[in-house]
Formats: sequence, structure tokens, C-alpha cells
Amino acid sequence: MSAFEIPFRRTFAWLRAFLIPAARFGVRGAIILYGAVLLVTGIWLSWFGDGPPPVPGSGLSLSVMELPQEALDRALTAHATHAGSLLDRPGVVAAGVGLDATGRPALKVYVTEAAVLGLPATLDGVPVTLDVVGEIWALQDAPATLCPDCGDARDEPADAKPASRFERPVPIGVSAGHPSITAGTIGARVTDGSKVFALSNNHVFAAENRANINDHVLQPGPVDGGVNPADAIGTLVDYEPVEFSFGSSNTMDAAIALSTTENLGNSTPAEGYGTPRSETVSPKIGLKVQKMGRTTGHTHGSIDAIMATVNVRYHQGQARFVNQILIKPGSFSAGGDSGSLVVAEGGSDDKKPVGLVFAGSTLVSIANPIDPILERFGVTIDGSD
Repeated sequence: MSAFEIPFRRTFAWLRAFLIPAARFGVRGAIILYGAVLLVTGIWLSWFGDGPPPVPGSGLSLSVMELPQEALDRALTAHATHAGSLLDRPGVVAAGVGLDATGRPALKVYVTEAAVLGLPATLDGVPVTLDVVGEIWALQDAPATLCPDCGDARDEPADAKPASRFERPVPIGVSAGHPSITAGTIGARVTDGSKVFALSNNHVFAAENRANINDHVLQPGPVDGGVNPADAIGTLVDYEPVEFSFGSSNTMDAAIALSTTENLGNSTPAEGYGTPRSETVSPKIGLKVQKMGRTTGHTHGSIDAIMATVNVRYHQGQARFVNQILIKPGSFSAGGDSGSLVVAEGGSDDKKPVGLVFAGSTLVSIANPIDPILERFGVTIDGSD
């Protein structure tokens, strides 16, 4: 007897058990019959269905904690097994764990164009979905096509924000950078308990590994008119090197610069989200997030995938990152927003830091999870309780 015959036989057995009372007792029997049909259908689906039914209109509103743990574990295992080989295929730029169109955990594969062929529909029983997002660039290095309307900050009015120069102490979420780059964003003020530091990306504060310790960090960044040393707000003290190779397993693009509370504040400009909280929150699929950045300002989005492996293009070459966060929509960030702090939006986790933006395309943003960064530098977010 096949696996498909078993549920059908059970269904008809139940129906036969109620056909006689249905015929004998008229309406009452009919009610019993229909109740039996509903009961058996529920039992059949629970025994033999392929996971939970779709949640109408759920989109990406479900968080990881609300997903069936077994299905989520299968997707995470499939990702751990296959992400590397998927990223080795031409045209594949990222692979992470997210949701398919029915709201079920899936292996999400992000490609440069729809013409990428040969990808499987499932892997180890886990559905595979394709999402066309184009090339992924480190956002300070991004070509102008990633932000065609951003323009050159030097052509903006003198009071333009957040690309302009701010009175000290400067807010977070505004233009900054090493003297040899264009501009990125100050993500947050962090502290080791005695000193305070500005947090951003390696490619913003350390110029893709090329800076020297004690180099100045300027606010605004050079492309926005920052002058060295007059506009320095701190000095580079540490950064995590980015390894440029196809076989690399980078986890962060991050750096810190020693500053002072006289030079650096811990809140965004008034048009931003305010002061981030010191307590962080782990990334979850569908979590609503927000950020304040040099180019696109205060934007809103949601996490599309977690634990992602991503190929990112820099001027120096390509680097592979693991365990990353993918955020949509594409308007969440653009060139110049590198280093922006991503915080949760709404609910009990509102303003808790989640990640640090460092890369993206016109259709997706990539962020490093914040907790490994804070652990790497031995600091905490200098924010509110």
C-alpha cells in the first residue's frame, strides 16, 4: 500500500462510519457527516501534509520565533550544506534563509539576472526561491548607477542633511570618512566603559585595509567638504581586515575611531530615529527595521533573509561574507550609507541595534549582525536603556 493510499483509505473508513447514521437520522446525520469530513481532513493534513498551510497575506510578517522550528532547522541545514556551492555559480551573489511565497522557510538565492539557469527547485527537501537583485557592492565603493539620484553632496545646499558638516558634538547617521575616501556614515557611538568611539565600516574609516592606525576620521566625509585635519572628530584605533578572495569567509566590514563626547553624540539628527538602545536584538526574518544614513536619510525596511552568504564587490576585488542580514526594499540604503546602524522598529525591541549596513544593490541592502562586531572590539552601544 502506497503512502498516498493510506490517508485516502482512512478518510473513507471514517466516512463509512457516519454514512449510516447520516441516512437514518436525516439532518442530524448530515451534520455528523460533514463534521466527520472536516475532522478527517484536519487529521490527514496534520499526518501527511508538507508543512503548515500558507498564511494568507503573511508576506514576510512572520518572525523566526513564529516559524515551525523543524522546517526552519531544515532550511538552515540546507543553507549550511549548499550555500558555498551555490555562490560559486556564475550569476549567484547571495544565498540565505528566508520565506517562500507561501510563508514557509526556504533557501533564498539572489542572482544578478533572471537568465541565471540550472538552479534546483528544492535542496534536501527545502524549497529554493530565486530573487533578481543585480550586483552587490560595498556601498561607499558603489557605482553611481546604484544611486542615480543621489548626486554629489558638494552640489547640495549648505544646510543639506545628513551630508553636511554638523556642529560638534556631531550626531550619528551622518557623513564621515577617512581622508582618502569619498564618504560613508557614522553608525553609532560605542564605549568600552571609559572611552568612546565612532563605529562604521572598515571601508569607511580604514579605506579597505589601507589606512594607518591613528589616521583621522573626518566629519563630513571628503566628498561632502570635510578637510583634514580641521574636520577630524577622531582617530582610527582598530579595524577588522577584509579578505579579498572568492574563498574568504568574512563576517564583518567594521572599524572604530577613538573620539570624545565633545566631538561625537549618540543620537541621530532630529529627522532620524533618535537614540539607539544599548541592548541589541538578534536578526529575525521579517523583523521591521530602520536606519539613518548619509545619502538616503531615515529609511524603513524588513529583514528578507538571515545567515546569508554574500559575494560583495569592492574596488580592490571581491570578498565573500558569511552569516549576513539581507534587507528590503532596495531604497533602504544607497552609496554613501555604508556604516549606518540598523535598529528594530516598533514593539518591545524598538530601536535595539540589529546590524551595520555595508553593501547592497538597487534592490537589496546587506548588513553585518551587530553582536559579533561589538564583541570583536570589546564595546557596547553607547545608547539609551
